[in-house]
Amino acid sequence: MEIPMIDLSELGGENRSKTLAILHRACEKWGCFKNHGVDPKLMKKVQRFVNTHYEENLKATFYTRSGPSSSGTAGKSNIEDFPNLSNDFSAVMDEYITQVIKLVKKLSELICENLGLDKDHIKRAFSGRNGPSVGMKVAKYPECPYTKRLWGLWEHIDAVSGLEFLHEGQWVPILRSNYASICVNTGDQLEVVTNRQYKSVLHRVMVEKNGCRLSVATFYNPADDAIILPATKLLYPEKYAFGDYSHAATKFQGKELRLESMRTLMSNGCSGAA
Repeated sequence: MEIPMIDLSELGGENRSKTLAILHRACEKWGCFKNHGVDPKLMKKVQRFVNTHYEENLKATFYTRSGPSSSGTAGKSNIEDFPNLSNDFSAVMDEYITQVIKLVKKLSELICENLGLDKDHIKRAFSGRNGPSVGMKVAKYPECPYTKRLWGLWEHIDAVSGLEFLHEGQWVPILRSNYASICVNTGDQLEVVTNRQYKSVLHRVMVEKNGCRLSVATFYNPADDAIILPATKLLYPEKYAFGDYSHAATKFQGKELRLESMRTLMSNGCSGAA
């Protein structure tokens, strides 16, 4: 079992509908998916710069530090806070986060399309006064001989991208791949906006006995003053007269058809409900 892969290159051809369906199922059933939305060469640069910085500036003191900085690069919230960062390193990270934001915007529009919402609904929902909040957390997990005693990071839903995702009661590992891919999880805020149609997912990081692991997590969060609530279009009808419901043509069909008929009735101005 492996988390779904979304091939965005298929969106421009005859497989568009199929690709959107895969994305919809991934968000609905998994709460996570992978895709190749960022330049692989750039991802290699990020990996090289971060690993080099760790080896040259952080590794020697990794096991002697206390407090949040003991987790390597994950202990800092702003890249400017790190000592000895080169201009090239900063430029690479700026380019990377620019590409990730572009990918997030594209995916949010596709999610809106799948849900029948205006394409910028998620962006508007997250914006508040100053627009969505974007951040990045870089974590270096050194090899550890005590893999049966320790986790790299406990189960969580919105702290960093994990190596394993919980799906139908089983932990599913993110398999290593020769292709540079981004792992996406939908998160708590999107679960609310979609009225729980799309779910956030538990994930965790496991320590590795042989070799280090690098996590570069980018967060596309609502602004602090953004009010997060379900999209009106995804709610059940707020109210309706039972007489209208009981005489609906779709009464003896499936629940979704019945409620959709009432949703349509209310949107057309029916105010029979008390």
